[in-house]
Amino acid sequence: MAKNLVIVESPAKAKTIKNFLGKDYEVLASKGHIRDLPKSSFGIKMEEGKFVPEYRVTKDHADIAKKIKESAKKADTIYIATDEDREGEAIGYHIAYMLSKGKDIEKFPRIAFHEITKKAIKNALENPRSLDMDNINAQQARRLLDRIVGYRLSPLLGQKIQRGLSAGRVQSSALKLIVDKEREIKQFVPVEYWTVLGYFKKTESSLIEFENKKISKLSIKTKEESDNILNVLKPLTYKIENIEKKQRKTNSLPPFMTSTLQQTASSMLGYSPKKTMQVAQKLYEGVKTPVGNMGVITYMRTDSLNIAKEAQDAAIEFIKNEFGDKYLNPTVYKSKAQGAQEAHEAIRPTEVKLTPDDLRNYLSNDEFRLYQLIYNRFIASQMKPAIFEIQNIIFASEKGKFKISGRKLIFDGFYRIYGDKDRDKVLPDFQVGEELKLEDIKEEQHFTEPPSRYSEASLIKELESKGIGRPSTYAPTITLLQNREYVKNEKKQLIPTEIAFKVIEMLEQYFPNIVDANFTAKMEEELDEVAEHKKDWQEVLEEFYEPFIAKIADGKKNIPSQKVAKPLEGEFCPDCGSQLLLRKGRYGEFIACSNFPKCRYTRQMDGTEKPKPKETDIKCDKCGAPMVIKMSRKGEEFLACSNYPKCKNAKPLKEPEKIGMKCPECGKEIVEKKSKKSVYYTCEDYPNCKFSSNFKPTDKKCPECGYIMGERTFRNKDIYECLNKKCKHREDRK
Repeated sequence: MAKNLVIVESPAKAKTIKNFLGKDYEVLASKGHIRDLPKSSFGIKMEEGKFVPEYRVTKDHADIAKKIKESAKKADTIYIATDEDREGEAIGYHIAYMLSKGKDIEKFPRIAFHEITKKAIKNALENPRSLDMDNINAQQARRLLDRIVGYRLSPLLGQKIQRGLSAGRVQSSALKLIVDKEREIKQFVPVEYWTVLGYFKKTESSLIEFENKKISKLSIKTKEESDNILNVLKPLTYKIENIEKKQRKTNSLPPFMTSTLQQTASSMLGYSPKKTMQVAQKLYEGVKTPVGNMGVITYMRTDSLNIAKEAQDAAIEFIKNEFGDKYLNPTVYKSKAQGAQEAHEAIRPTEVKLTPDDLRNYLSNDEFRLYQLIYNRFIASQMKPAIFEIQNIIFASEKGKFKISGRKLIFDGFYRIYGDKDRDKVLPDFQVGEELKLEDIKEEQHFTEPPSRYSEASLIKELESKGIGRPSTYAPTITLLQNREYVKNEKKQLIPTEIAFKVIEMLEQYFPNIVDANFTAKMEEELDEVAEHKKDWQEVLEEFYEPFIAKIADGKKNIPSQKVAKPLEGEFCPDCGSQLLLRKGRYGEFIACSNFPKCRYTRQMDGTEKPKPKETDIKCDKCGAPMVIKMSRKGEEFLACSNYPKCKNAKPLKEPEKIGMKCPECGKEIVEKKSKKSVYYTCEDYPNCKFSSNFKPTDKKCPECGYIMGERTFRNKDIYECLNKKCKHREDRK
């Protein structure tokens, strides 16, 4: 029996850590937050002027919570081993709270590590600490702030603009950046300009001076000006006035942090931020290697550029052995990110000895490419700069001058690890004073380009530079904007939809703080101050809550409706003769009567009408009005009072058919029900009794747990399957 219990948040992480620990340890995964705010209600109440979150064990974590509790009762020591960031600290706190019922949280030893290797796990077990309540409170403040904004502002958007809309503290600030960029593009007016190119020894050069005037990008505005320059310069003889040679260093880049990894993986590998983090998570939690299962990169949610001395020494040794001392340039980097958590490390390989080639046959293609990117960037960060020789050559005549630039790599430095040799632009041999004729001269028309739309990578860079969000929020924010259909990703460009403009326009006018980058960044700084024990988390919430809720209350009364309702010319309601309108709903555009709610006529854009309720002779047993037959969302017909919405009485059209089986939960009859797509089975006392199954129950008992078995077809085979969701027993039906 295990004497110690180690609790992490990920099953993959649990599996890897279990490999490093002996039989005295049991390792379980919480699969994220065991406790969270309820989805169906606000989940925050006020007690004695304090914000009290109403956390509860979530339904999808009930079984996991039960297993952790059972194992905890048998363990001598319970270690909290969740990720070492605010989110991980909060996950650990909720586990400890559940196990102790909120008492003696500090008694649970908290172990933390930046990498999942045997050495790191052993060191963590030898140096446990207590849960960090400052970090936990910072995460709680963020969670409650996001809940306040989401659950109070989103319904207002739905009421005033369109159902199904959402707003968020970081989400809305990010959306404003995208919308503002699109506004710039729409307002942009292109400017015409021309360039003149001269060719000497088949080498292209650019005009930099004409008749003693410097030529800049927009100097030549018309074709007439360009034609005049060509006519003047074409017949002239040129002399090489100057050849300038100088050396220029190109420094290596620091190792990755979250934002730079997402940006580089997007530009070099074509990965979305979401995919980058998913692949990085696997590399961190543990993969197969030549020396067994282990994490091959350090923690991937970080804004720090710190490197452990041991890791730097390993990189130095590798560079010496592989490339020699002349490539070595040990460097310590400092993060420029606002509020960077310098206690963390940059993203790096956990074992420098495990080169990408060593892991090529152990990783998937996506994992290999990302590991190679991280590995090479880390090694390169400790290597000398690449050195180029830059050449600038000036071709001069009495009327004009051309310039050409070239470069040649004279020391590859950190390029050695990248293997990138295609960086030279070598020029032909020229001599100062050498006379040349123009081999050719050309003119090209151009127009100034509008600003580029954000890509996922460039948006992350902008969010980071403005202090909006933190490493853990970049990818989820971008994913959320796309899932909510505020933004479309076309050809790697983020394009706001029409509804995005309406949402931002309303927020700009009535809730400017929510979309103000400076306000959002200041809020992040305040959360950092909570984590550093410089500010009370309740004060942060109170300062935001009171003015925000006052604006929500005012908005409900005074913000005019912006719902789209366009009259359809010449089209009138077939039921009452009123004007028909084009409206927008949660599921898109539809046509409805302007006399709503007195007249409820609607039809879809394809012309199909929603079926009218069928009248019956049955009277409502609550108000006496006739009952009508309606169709539910599941495709089931049911009886409803025609006096709806004043009377909301409803009942099944006919009693469900009993199948002659008793419910294993309460002993009542099991009934068969039908929807548009399928047949399913429930207890007749549903929803008081929760028994429900898509498979027809039988009188056969499960040999493993004694529960009833259901009939189904699985992979073209007729089988019995246990209907107990906790039991996975199956057998052939013969």
